[in-house]
Amino acid sequence: MEHGHEENNSIFKIGINLTLACLLSGVIIAGTYAVTAPIAAQEAINQENKAMKELVADADNFKPIAEKKDWYEATQGGKVIAYVVPAESKGYGGAIKMKVAVTTDGKVMDYKILQHNETPGLGDNASKPKFRQQFAGKTAEQLEVVKVPTDKNIQAMTGATITSRAVTKGVKEILEEVTAYAATQKK
Repeated sequence: MEHGHEENNSIFKIGINLTLACLLSGVIIAGTYAVTAPIAAQEAINQENKAMKELVADADNFKPIAEKKDWYEATQGGKVIAYVVPAESKGYGGAIKMKVAVTTDGKVMDYKILQHNETPGLGDNASKPKFRQQFAGKTAEQLEVVKVPTDKNIQAMTGATITSRAVTKGVKEILEEVTAYAATQKK
């Protein structure tokens, strides 16, 4: 009988130790999160500001637009010179998330891909200058993917037509949205 009692006792001790270990782990994780969460949030803001500054180098300030989530006015000397807004489209490997800079008169300035799952060496070339530079100065009507090069449209990347179309579609949709918004801001 004595032996069985000791066994129960040791299982009980193991249970208590596991419970304490879990509680302690929880406290450590919560404490670490409490310290790192604000740092991570600030880092995300820093990355966003860096991306916006890359897209609109002439801007001296980026002001959030209250009624539009994650939309910013890029200003220079208090005057709006561009809008920087998020765009998303479905590519070959899933969602392609971007930041797009649009002029106040409805032309693409540039875009930056923030997240994608496109094929390395093919679809991921959408973030490279050779493809991106085709967008600069284009209006929504010109944002059409073609296989034969022209100055007026977007030439598809070799082996990555789906990605080419996805990025172009995402930029075009947001360009149309921003152009409509910008028209309401002109006084």
